[in-house]
Order: sequence, then C-alpha cells, then structure tokens
Amino acid sequence: MSTDLHTKPPAKKVAAAWAVHAFTASGIVLGFLALVAILEGDKVSAFMWLGFALFVDGIDGTLARRVGVSEHAPQVDGHTLDSVIDYFNYVAVPAMMIYWFNLVPGGWEVVTAAGVMAVSCYTFANVSMKTSDYYFSGFPAVWNLIVLAFHVLQTGPWLNLTVLAICGVLTFIPFKWVHPLRVRDWRSVTIPMTVLWGATSIRLVMIDPDLQKVRDISPIVFWLWVLASLYFIVICVWRSLRPEPEEI
Repeated sequence: MSTDLHTKPPAKKVAAAWAVHAFTASGIVLGFLALVAILEGDKVSAFMWLGFALFVDGIDGTLARRVGVSEHAPQVDGHTLDSVIDYFNYVAVPAMMIYWFNLVPGGWEVVTAAGVMAVSCYTFANVSMKTSDYYFSGFPAVWNLIVLAFHVLQTGPWLNLTVLAICGVLTFIPFKWVHPLRVRDWRSVTIPMTVLWGATSIRLVMIDPDLQKVRDISPIVFWLWVLASLYFIVICVWRSLRPEPEEI
C-alpha cells in the first residue's frame, strides 16, 4: 500500500496537467465561435476568435511540457487532442471563410475549400512533418494565416486562388517552415518578431477592408506587419537552402 502511495502523482500536479488539457480544449470552443461569426458574416470577429485560438495553440505545448501532462494525466493524448483542434481551426474554419466570403473567383469556392481540407489531411498524417530541429517540412496547413494575409493585403480572388494552389503544392514539397517558438535558429529575433506580427495583426484585422484600405488607415502598423511577415519568409527560405543538420 505504501508503494502505491509513493507512486501516485501529487494531486497538484495532476490538477495542473488536467488544467492544461482543458486549456488546450478551449481552442475548439474559440474555433466554433469563429465559425459562428463566419455564418453571421462577421469577418472581423472570426479573425479575432481565430487569433485567440492561435494564442492558445502557441503556448499550450510549452505548458504541457512544463507540468508533465503525459506523466500526470496520461488518460488523454495531448498530441491527438491538439491535432484535432488544429485541423478544425487551421483548416476547416479557414476553408469555410474561403467559401463563405467569396475569397476566390465565382464557381471555385467549393472546389478550393474542399481542396484545402483534402490536402491538409496529408499534412496531419505525415509522420515526417517535423525536422530534427523543429522546422515543418512541407506547408504546415496554416490556412488561417493565409486567409489573414488576404484580408490585410486586400488581394483579389484570382491572386488568392493562385496562392492557395501554390500552398497546396508546397504541402508535398519538403520546403522548411519555421515554428516561431520551438526553432532555436535566430530565436532571439524570431520571438520578438512573432510578438510584433501578432500585435500588428490584431490592429489590422479590426479594419474592414470592404470600407477602407488597410494600409491607408494604419500605414505604420501595416508596414511593420509586412516587415515581420517578410522576416518569417526569409528564415524559411534560409533553412530550406541549408543542408539538414545531420548532413552538416
């Protein structure tokens, strides 16, 4: 009996582990609220809910590792939970935005949205999705960020369709994509750039592009957002051209 008492995890650690699982699960609620906003035609609210969900996804992994969820709440597979929520928020909800808000030319809405959901199945099932240094290999199905870029840049339907098609192809090509929190390369720059990108995104999504030009309303914020976005593009290209760590 004494052995069982000594091997039983402390109640506080178990509670903390389950709290992190609940925090992760809150992402699906935020995604659902984004879906409701889409159906109500409220694009700004949809982006805001997705932004909250992105924040949850950005820090729940760190919290899970810190409290040891796999040791103290092993009944729930945090990786599976996270993947289910990510598919909904990063794929299904943005696909609905593409369809509902006519972000592609007329007649292409259903095909494009369905295509986004189909190719993303490969992303989530790809066992080689992460490199040894925590980059994503192949487009990591962050369609929410692509749709956000369409909103901020106010791009046209045909350009949107072209970008979506390119991202779909890149899903199957081992181009490297940075994880802003886990990748160690340039982390001291990447984290501040992530904060800058997030802060400027919050401001820019609150501007209705159907009524006014984003870059004219907040030009400084707009160009700071562009700068941060270009930083991530550059670091992805740099890593893609660099040999794999084990080959160096």
